[in-house]
Amino acid sequence: MEAWLTSEWQRNSLWQLFLRPISWLFGLLVWFRRGAFRAGLLKSYSVGVPVIIVGNISVGGTGKTPLVLALVDALTKHGMHCGIVTRGYHRRSNEETMDVIHVVPANMLGTVVSDEATLLASRSSVPVYAAVNRVEAAKTLLRNHAEVDVVISDDGLQHYALRREIEICVVDGERGFGNGGLLPAGPLREPASRLNSVDAIVVNRTRVGAGAVPRFPISTSTFDMTLANERFVNLKTNRSLGVSDALIAFQGKSIHALAGIGHPQRFFSHLASLGLNPTTTQPFPDHHEYRKSDFSRTEAGIFLMTEKDALKCGSFADERMWFMRVDAVLPNEFNDFIMNKLSARKA
Repeated sequence: MEAWLTSEWQRNSLWQLFLRPISWLFGLLVWFRRGAFRAGLLKSYSVGVPVIIVGNISVGGTGKTPLVLALVDALTKHGMHCGIVTRGYHRRSNEETMDVIHVVPANMLGTVVSDEATLLASRSSVPVYAAVNRVEAAKTLLRNHAEVDVVISDDGLQHYALRREIEICVVDGERGFGNGGLLPAGPLREPASRLNSVDAIVVNRTRVGAGAVPRFPISTSTFDMTLANERFVNLKTNRSLGVSDALIAFQGKSIHALAGIGHPQRFFSHLASLGLNPTTTQPFPDHHEYRKSDFSRTEAGIFLMTEKDALKCGSFADERMWFMRVDAVLPNEFNDFIMNKLSARKA
């Protein structure tokens, strides 16, 4: 159902006409809510240090998590001490609470904390806190980690209660904004005009030259992001291979690729672009909870998955299971842009 809906949002279909009135009502509520925060009718809170929001205006994965990790790396190299806040809960969980959770990777599997939050904690060396209320998450983080001088919010562009210094909107360079409609007739959480007010737009092209170019406001700084530095890691042995070594090691073996992310086809296409053409592919819904039975294909010599998926498979891993680790690559101008914004705040 999820894959079908995502596909339908890329076009205008007759059935969507019946959802347009609901989309208009949704858009009106979005407009009133944002206006209420801007007018002070709903309160936003400063947490005492700069906050950088990495979010999007569309439903589904756009590449926010690798961008957050790249930001942490860049800011750390400039001598800053980062902390990360995220909503962090499974969307389908019945255990969602108002508690603030300090995300420690070794303790998170099987809890209500999402795979994105666990991945952020496992890949970065900075404190990660998860809560429905990001203001409380940020306050708790800063109370427990006095050294933190900048907070990065993974998602949360629409969480206006948390006052921010920099807003970064990540856009899928392949899918763009789909049919341009608001939920539920289209994939947008906010109208595309919201891009007029963000500080920067980052277009995730996965590979250099991939995807169409959506139209963006010329007044907003726009940067390309690619996912590169690919390494393939064995989930059982932790053996790591570069692309060229993986091509040799996997040669002649049946490759079954799995992905339980917001846009599985992006992962499958990425593998193909590297020359690792999967024999079969199997998309799952975002945040899929993997079981050993998902890896029961006896003909598969190699199972390939994303790093986010791999976090949930460690308890039943075997030597056929590998995941792809990637890094976000951004131009130096992007890092300069962020540092200049933060420096201007201190001036």
